[in-house]
Parts: sequence; C-alpha cells; structure tokens
Amino acid sequence: MQSLRFTAGTTSEGVVERDFTLGEIPGVLWSPESGPGRAPLVLMGHGGGTHKKWPAMTGRARLLVTGCGFHVACIDSPGHGDRPRTAHDEREIAELYRARAAGEPEGPVVVRYNAHLAERAVPEWQATLDALQELAEIGAGGPVGYYGLNMGTAIGVPLTAAEPRITAAVFGLHWPDALAEPARRITVPVEFALQWDDEHIPRAAGLALFDAFASKEKTLHVNTGRHKELPRFEADSAVRFFARHLLPAPVPPALT
Repeated sequence: MQSLRFTAGTTSEGVVERDFTLGEIPGVLWSPESGPGRAPLVLMGHGGGTHKKWPAMTGRARLLVTGCGFHVACIDSPGHGDRPRTAHDEREIAELYRARAAGEPEGPVVVRYNAHLAERAVPEWQATLDALQELAEIGAGGPVGYYGLNMGTAIGVPLTAAEPRITAAVFGLHWPDALAEPARRITVPVEFALQWDDEHIPRAAGLALFDAFASKEKTLHVNTGRHKELPRFEADSAVRFFARHLLPAPVPPALT
C-alpha cells in the first residue's frame, strides 16, 4: 500500500488543514487542533468542475470539525483540481459546453462522464481510506461517513455500495440513470437533498434516486430553488446527521 505523505499544513480557529499526496492523488485532511484521541472520519466528495479546496468544501469541513470534532478528507477527483485532464476528459467537457451553448439537456453528458469518473475514483477513495486509517488519530475500525453532492454523489453512491467501512452518507442533486443499481445495495442511513425547481434534474428523476436506496433510515430534504440554490442550512443538517450516526450515543442521566 502506498503511504500518505503530508506536504503542507496550517492552523486557523481550531482547525488544522494538512495537504497530502497518496501516489499521484492530491488531497486535504481537516482535523481538530486538539481533541480526545481518535475521532470519526468523513470522506467528502466535491462537485463537477471544482476541487478539494473549493469554498463549499472548506466551509463544510470546518462545520464538521468544529461542530463534532471529526476528521474530514477530500481528494481531487480525476481530471479536477491539481490533476491533469486526459483526452477523454477534454472531449466530455467540450461536449458539455457544446450542449449548454446549444440549449440542449446537459444531463446525458454529465451522467455519462460522471460514471466514467466514478470508475476511476472509487478505487482511489478506497486506497485513500486505507492510508488515512493508518494514521494514529483516525485508526482502523472507527466510524466513517461520506458527504457528497452533484458529482460527489455520482462517485459516492458506488463507493458507499462497495465500501462496508462507510456507515452513513449524505447525497443529493443527481440523476438516477447510473446510480439506481448501486443505490439498491446501500442500506446505511442516508440523507438526500433535492431542489424542487432544478432546471437540470427533473423532480421525478431526483425522487427516483432517493427511492432506490435500500436504507431503512433515509431522509429526503426538498427545498424550493434551482440547481445551484441549495440552502446553506443543509450543511448544518448534514453535521447533525453525522453527529447522530458517527458519534457514540449519549448516556442518559441516572435516575435518582
């Protein structure tokens, strides 16, 4: 197994941010500046066209670290951030821009390209999880969550279906076409976000993906607004969701 190598680090307002590489995979790990030994880990997938330190990623990570004391890791997906694009990446991105300029539906291109990226990214995430669990502050056997919207869902659904170490997940904002089959193999608790007025993903499509999850506990969060108008308070809800499922249950006070 390749070893994880930290390359840079900063500390701000109680959060330690450390850049790392695992072979050719660049990533970032956010951790509490201080805390009681080991803590749960949340893997966080970024959206299409963004990267591991996109403002939304940094903001969500800080909420999870400061709110729950979690470790949070994000890696650049293939063809994103600090990773080079392949010829296939370039063709798919050009096709997406062409469809957008022509006023054609973007969904067929996004679904196809994201499925290709997921095939490459799932084993990378599994290798990253292996390496992160070698760290003393995380360790093997501890609770692991996954948090990803848009392309983060396209990668996270097959990852969660294949990875028994992930015990809770937050998904949303994606089509069911390539994801319904792996979603039927997911039984861990799921929170799912859907935009009622999404101009790209029809309501029926979003509802179909939510319906496909086999989880006994799954919650649908629907908000009015377009694709990129997901309310920021949904990030606070995700923190509460992971706190419920990754932290030990509080001991009730003794009766007197």
